[in-house]
Amino acid sequence: MKIYGIIPARYGSTRLPGKPLALIAGRPMIVHVYERARKSKILEKVIVATDDERIKKTVKEAGGEAILTAKNHTCGTERIAEAADILRLSPDDIIVNIQADQPLLEPAVIEELVKPLLLNTDLPMATVAVPIEREEEKHDPNRVKVVLNRKGQAIYFSRSLIPFYRPPGPSPTYLRHIGLYAYRKEFLDTFVRLKPGELEQAEKLEQLRVLEYGYPIAVSITKYDCPEVDTPEDLEKIEKLLAK
Repeated sequence: MKIYGIIPARYGSTRLPGKPLALIAGRPMIVHVYERARKSKILEKVIVATDDERIKKTVKEAGGEAILTAKNHTCGTERIAEAADILRLSPDDIIVNIQADQPLLEPAVIEELVKPLLLNTDLPMATVAVPIEREEEKHDPNRVKVVLNRKGQAIYFSRSLIPFYRPPGPSPTYLRHIGLYAYRKEFLDTFVRLKPGELEQAEKLEQLRVLEYGYPIAVSITKYDCPEVDTPEDLEKIEKLLAK
């Protein structure tokens, strides 16, 4: 069993076309993500899976590894599944889905992400979340929230604020989902054969497909925030954080 990091990088983006190639501090965002992922101590290899020759060329020129995948995938998980087949990964290998829009990725969070799968071989998939500290994030639909059961597994993900707080009593701890995933290759093959569910299509969140079909997702709570880039304004915020 080996652990691989795969970064799905699609050129087309509704809110920010060509997002993986957007410059942050003078360098393409995909290069920032790749180099941070490479610092993880548990990843055997990191590969960018893209649908665009420009992204592939950019990664290779930066000394990274990239492969071309189909343009018609409906989500990043499907792109990763194709890449895993191209790479001929084994059924028991663990694949880490690293988002191409997290240029401040903390390598240590990858270890936290994978840990539940190493401790429990029955778990097919894992992800991470961070407590929400900024009030504006609670009602931002671009910041996905998650609620957990007592086993530390996801009950639901939503773009809305969950759970709903009805006073009196202490306010709940709100969790923001960080879009990092780890799957066993065998489950990844199962995932891509499942048809998108009603909840996934409503919220536009691919992880809901897993819950709709009854599979568990372990969620590790981390202290490491990995801000995502969804808008041009996010790019400006990231550049300021890097400057610090």
